[in-house]
This record gives sequence, structure tokens and C-alpha cells, in this order.
Amino acid sequence: MAQLLDRPPVREVTESRAVRRRGPARLTLPTLLALTAIVTVVPFAAMVLVAFAPPSGQTFPDALNPANFTLENFRNVLSSSDIPRWTVNSLLYALVSVVCVLLFASMAGYAFAKKKFPGREILFWAFLATLMVPFQATLIPSYILVSKLNWVDSYWGLIVPTLANSQAVFLMRQFIRQLPDELFEAAEIDGAAEWRIFTMIVLPLIRPILATLGIFVFLWHWNDFLWPLVIGQSGEMQTLTVGLATLQTQSVPINQVMAGATITVVPSLLVFGLLQRYLTDSIAMSGLKA
Repeated sequence: MAQLLDRPPVREVTESRAVRRRGPARLTLPTLLALTAIVTVVPFAAMVLVAFAPPSGQTFPDALNPANFTLENFRNVLSSSDIPRWTVNSLLYALVSVVCVLLFASMAGYAFAKKKFPGREILFWAFLATLMVPFQATLIPSYILVSKLNWVDSYWGLIVPTLANSQAVFLMRQFIRQLPDELFEAAEIDGAAEWRIFTMIVLPLIRPILATLGIFVFLWHWNDFLWPLVIGQSGEMQTLTVGLATLQTQSVPINQVMAGATITVVPSLLVFGLLQRYLTDSIAMSGLKA
């Protein structure tokens, strides 16, 4: 009887076992995240180190010596190539696409989320079904259409075919559906026009998802390679991704190629750094509404 009284309660034993089981899990998750971060960062770190290394330091460990770091590779690649022109093309391609995609997607998302019209659901799901079709399958028809419009090797042909983004419309529609209907009913009772409702109510409330989508759309277009390669047939219409690929065919030293690649990463980091707060707000709001 005394031995039974000395034993700890079953609940305490169960809780202690659960704590011991969670201990390794808590240690394993940060370790896995740290390893994943290291694997992700190492290629970028190698790119930057080789970009700043002298021509003789193209391999490791020569590229790891900070005493030999130089800006010569950046000066050479900026002076001997069309990188400034390619940068302008990439910025126009990415920034104009971001503005147009966000505008069209927010308008379509508002219509699909809050407006009732015949065939709304059928039209939405038909539009969403285009996500199942890979871009490579529509590449030739898109090129033929652009060619018929005489838009090959022009900004029109580069930008316009990429503006209908069904994924952006879907995300906008899902976000706007969470907005209370009372806001729109009150605005309609006050006699507000549709454009005023959209600009004064919808757009201010969807700023987090606009910023989040803006980051994604910018990165998609900034890093896009296949469509700019097909449309930009002259050197003046090439983007950074296509132009850097051509440098390898011109016997350009690897240090200069890495310097050009480092330049292409800077705008992406700036955009993410400026809009990171809105990205966090969007994730938090989505979690609360779920």
C-alpha cells in the first residue's frame, strides 16, 4: 500500500513523457530550418564572393580572401556590356506588369467576390482553370498572336501577354470576400458610384494583399527568362536574365558574370525589404480570418 502511495500520479507521468518527446522535436525543427537556410544562402554567398574576387580568384579558397576584394569586375561588366539597357528593360517589364496586374486583378477580384451577375461562378472557375495549363503549352499560340499584332521585339509584346494573371485574381477574390458586406451596402445607400466604392473602400482595405502580390509579381517578371527570350530578338530588347545568359557565350570571365548576377539580385532585395511589413500583415490577417 505504501508503494502505491509513493508512485506519482498517472497524469504527471504522461505529461513528463510528453515533455521528453517534445524536447527532441523542438531541437530538430530549428536545426532543420538552420540547415535549410544555410543551403539556400551558400550559392548567393558564393556568387557575391566570386563577383568581388580578382580575376585570379575564380575558385575557392582564393575567392574567400577579403584582402583581394575589388570592384573591377563590376566596372568591367557595366562598361563592356549592355547591362544598363537590360536593367531598364527588366525594370519596365517588372514595374509596369506589377501596376497593371494589381489593378486588373483587384478589379476582377472585387467583381467576382461582391458582384452578382449571370455566369459569375462559371466564368470564375473557367478563368481559374487556366492555372492547370502550363505556360509552355501556350507559348507558340501566344507568339503567333503577338506576331500578328506586330508586337515582336517591342514592349507591347513583352508586357501585355503576361497581364492576365489568374492566380492573382484568385487571391484577390478570396481576400475581398472576407470584407463585410455592410460596408458596400452602406456606400450604395449613400449613393456612391462603383468606381468610388472601389477606390475609397476596397483598395485601402486590401493594401496587405496588394503588397504581397506586388512582391510576387515583381519577382516573377524580374526573373522571367523564357518569354523575354522569345520576344526580345534584338540586343536592345533583352532583359537582364536573357542578357546575362548571352554573356556566357561571349567568353566573358566568370567573375564578371557573377558581378552581373549580383546586380540583378539587388532590386529584388530592395522590393522585399520595403514591402516586408505588408507581407507580414497579410499573413497575419489571413490567419485571423481563417
